[in-house]
Amino acid sequence: MHHQANIMKAIHPQKSSELSPRRRGWFRIAVACGLVTCAGASHVCAEDWPMFGGNGSRNFANTQEKDIPGMFDVSSGENILWSAELGSKGYGGPVVGAGKVFVGTNNQNPRDPSIQGDKGVLMCFDEKSGDFLWQLVFDKLGAGRVQDWPEEGICSSPIVEGDRIYFVSNRCTVVCASVDADPEKPGKGKILWEYDMIGVNSVFPHNLAVCSPMIVGDELYIVTANGVDEGHINIPAPEAPSFLCLNKKDGKFNWKSNLPTQSLVDARKKGADVDIRALVDQGRLAMHGQWSNPTYAEANGKPMVIFPGGDGWIYAFNPKSQGEGELLWKFDCNPKDSFYVLGPRATRNDFIGTPVVYDNKLYIGVGQDPEHKEGVGHLWCIDLTKTPKNPDKDLSPAVKIEAGKPPQTIFDPKAPENKDSALVWHFGGMAEWGSDRIYHFGRSMSTCAIHEDLLYTTDLNGFVYCIDAQTGEKYWDVETNASIWGSPYYVDNKVFVGTDDGILYVFPHGKEAPEAEEIEMDGKVRATPVSANGKLFVLTESKTKLFAIGTK
Repeated sequence: MHHQANIMKAIHPQKSSELSPRRRGWFRIAVACGLVTCAGASHVCAEDWPMFGGNGSRNFANTQEKDIPGMFDVSSGENILWSAELGSKGYGGPVVGAGKVFVGTNNQNPRDPSIQGDKGVLMCFDEKSGDFLWQLVFDKLGAGRVQDWPEEGICSSPIVEGDRIYFVSNRCTVVCASVDADPEKPGKGKILWEYDMIGVNSVFPHNLAVCSPMIVGDELYIVTANGVDEGHINIPAPEAPSFLCLNKKDGKFNWKSNLPTQSLVDARKKGADVDIRALVDQGRLAMHGQWSNPTYAEANGKPMVIFPGGDGWIYAFNPKSQGEGELLWKFDCNPKDSFYVLGPRATRNDFIGTPVVYDNKLYIGVGQDPEHKEGVGHLWCIDLTKTPKNPDKDLSPAVKIEAGKPPQTIFDPKAPENKDSALVWHFGGMAEWGSDRIYHFGRSMSTCAIHEDLLYTTDLNGFVYCIDAQTGEKYWDVETNASIWGSPYYVDNKVFVGTDDGILYVFPHGKEAPEAEEIEMDGKVRATPVSANGKLFVLTESKTKLFAIGTK
C-alpha cells in the first residue's frame, strides 16, 4: 500500500508591485500571516518554494518562475543541472528554502552505512550543487504496517520558515528542526522540538502519518492521520484529534478537533450497539485514514483554516480557536446516496488531494487510497464568502427526498433549494448510459493548479483535465494510459504532469486541446514537480532520484 502525502505544490508570491490586485491581496495576507518570508528576513526569499503548495492557498500554479525548460533528457544530461540519489521511495517534497532542498524518503539506500534497516528519512541537499548536507532518521513504529507501512519513509513535505523546518515523521510526531546540520554531528540534522501525537493525543495513524504542515502567524496546523485499525472497520481512538493546532515556537498545544470521528463518540455514549458502517455511509464518520493537508483562506476579511476530513467533509475553523476549535462551516463532498466499502465499488470517498483557494473559492477533488483502485469521483467548487444560516453550519448542496427512494443530492447550484448552499459548481459522477466512460471524473489524488481561470487536475485512472475555474465547463481531457498519483504543476506557460509509466508530460497552458511533449524519466513520477529559483525539481521512483533541471 502506498500513500502520497505530498501530491500538491503551488504559487510563489511575486513582489507586490508585480502582481495583479488579486495576487497583491494574497501577498499582503501571506506576509502578515508568516506564510511568506521576504528577502532580508532569515534565509527564505520570494523565489523559493518553501512549503507543500508554495503558500497557504496550496495552488499548484507558479506565476513567478520563467525560462523553465520544457525539454530535457535524463540519459544524455541535457538541461540536467544535477541529480541526487535517495532511498527507494520519495514522496515527501521536494521543497526549497534557505538555499537547500528537502526531501522525504526511506533508508533503502543508506547515506550512513552505520544506519541499516527500514527507516523514515528526511534528506537535505544544497540547492545549487546537489551536494548531500544532512539527514534525520526515524525508526519505524512498533505496531507495524497498520500504523507505519514498510518502506514508505517520510511522506510529509516540510515547511521552511526562517532557520527552521517543520514536518510530520513516520512515527506520527510533529518535528521542528534547524535548516542547518547539527554542528556537533556532521551529516546529521538537529531537532529543536518534537510533539508526539500518539503519546500526547492517542492518535491512531492508519498506515502512515503524512501531513505537510501549514503555518499561519505563530500557529502550526496538522492533519493527524487518525483512522481505522487493521480490520478497516473500527476506529480505535475516536476521541483523538483529526485536526491539530500547535504553537510553532515550542510545539505547545493550542487546539484540536475530532469532528470526523465525533459521531462514534456520541453513539457509544448512548450505550446502544453502534452500526459503524451506517455512520460511514451517512457521512458521519471517517472511512479509512486522514492523509490530506490544511489550507488557509481569507474571504470577505474573515480568516479561516480549512481541513479535509476522513469522512469526506470539508471543515473550516477560526484560526484563533481554543479548546475543541470554533467551526465556521462544513461541506459534504459526497452525494447523499453514496456508500463506502473497500475497493473500487465504493461511491463514497475522502481526500488524498489538498483543497486549493483561488478567487474566494475552494476547489477539491475526492479520492481514496490508490490500493482501493479506480472509482467514481467528484470535483467541487465552493464559495468561501457564504455564511451558513443553519445551526449545523452546513453549506452542502440540498438533498431531494422522495418516498421509497434514496436521498439525491441536487447538483444544480441555481436550483432554488441551493440558495443557502456554497456550491458554485460540481464536475464528475457516473457517466450517462452509452458513454465510452463509466464516469465523468474518477477518484483523484490530485491537487488543482489554477492559472488565468483555467483549472488543471487529474484522476487516478490517468486522465488530465482542463476546466473553467469559474463555471466548471470542461475544455479538454487527455488520457495518458497510466495511473497518476501526483498533481499538475503550472509554471512558465507549461503544465507538468508525471505518471506511473515514467513519463513526464509537458502540456502548453491553454483551453485548446493540446499536443504534449513526453519526457522519459528513469522511474515512476509520483510526487509533483516543483519550481524554484530558475530550476524545476523532479522526483522519480525505481532508481529514486531527485533531479534539478534548468538551462546551463
